[in-house]
Amino acid sequence: MPQAGVPAEAIPASINLNRSGDVLTLILTGDWLKAGVRPQTGELTPLLSRAEAGQQLCFDASQLGRWDTGLVTALVTLYREAASQRLEIDLTGLPDGARSLLELAFAVTEPEGARRSLRQPGLFEQCGIAVLGMWAALRELVYFSGELILSLGRLMRGKATWQQSRMWLALQETGVEALPIVGLISFLIGMIFAFVGVKQLSDFGAGIYTADLVAVAMVREMAPIMTGIIMAGRTGAAYAAELGTMKVNEEIDALTTFGIHPIDYLVLPRFLALLLMMPFLTLYASLLGIIGGAIVAVTMLETTPLQYILQSNTALTLENLLGGLFKSVVYGSMVALTGTQQGMACGSSAMAVGQATTRAVVMGIVLIVVSASVLTIIYINLGI
Repeated sequence: MPQAGVPAEAIPASINLNRSGDVLTLILTGDWLKAGVRPQTGELTPLLSRAEAGQQLCFDASQLGRWDTGLVTALVTLYREAASQRLEIDLTGLPDGARSLLELAFAVTEPEGARRSLRQPGLFEQCGIAVLGMWAALRELVYFSGELILSLGRLMRGKATWQQSRMWLALQETGVEALPIVGLISFLIGMIFAFVGVKQLSDFGAGIYTADLVAVAMVREMAPIMTGIIMAGRTGAAYAAELGTMKVNEEIDALTTFGIHPIDYLVLPRFLALLLMMPFLTLYASLLGIIGGAIVAVTMLETTPLQYILQSNTALTLENLLGGLFKSVVYGSMVALTGTQQGMACGSSAMAVGQATTRAVVMGIVLIVVSASVLTIIYINLGI
């Protein structure tokens, strides 16, 4: 059965090499059609692999049938291979149309260095490219942060072009709808902490201090950072995808045309919503983490729920709670900033939306970890 677009009576194309002294003759037979059966580029260059400089290359097209650009493409490949081996090329045996196209294609010598050379960059070059890319991304993030600060200033002066209804919708998406996943992860993290604490502290007869371990770890460190990472993968990615899709559909350009500042209208409600909801989500995560730890500790230790609660209450202090809440605000701002910035900087294709979403999640998590390290050092130096 013939292929689609190929005439049923088409004769498969073939090429053979005939050697006679210093004369090499390429014999073309069959129909050289782009949609037909013909030798591929990789099958053409080996024909001239044993040719020597100074030999003459001729063509015999007496048995050639129909042809189109499929023949011209093959001839260009053979011409370049012959020229690279310094063969004398005679085109008189080709059809007039094909000969004219080849003469026109190679009428002007290609300038040296005009052709782009593909090469694999070395290790140090790859590191340099990566560093420059990170520096460019950091500059864009700082510039976007300045735009967001100006937008906050317009909001405080009552001059921001935004809708409060979008703010309430963003609060629902970042708050209530995130409770199930945040609660599940925090509950399991608390159980894991309690299991490790019971196994290690019981050997020293200090199993009850598992309550201290779980309570302080969840409230001070794990609840804020795990909530931030969850929101980076959930809300930060959603922000980037939503704004990126709007950028592709030219909706952001339309807002600008109508005199509506896109930072005020699109970024500001999302940023404030995540900033406001992160402390509440962190409190919720801390509570469920402590409950998960209590279930494991009460099950594995000879203690009562009341004893566990009293021990947790003794370990927790107000500075631990406020320190964790402050971290949650910082992490939330990082997630909202990277998500909205990548969405607004998205390209104009569907692939660009996916790339922006990926970069938003990666940058959000990286900034969370970096800021966690910085805040931990500050807390230690301040004795918090």
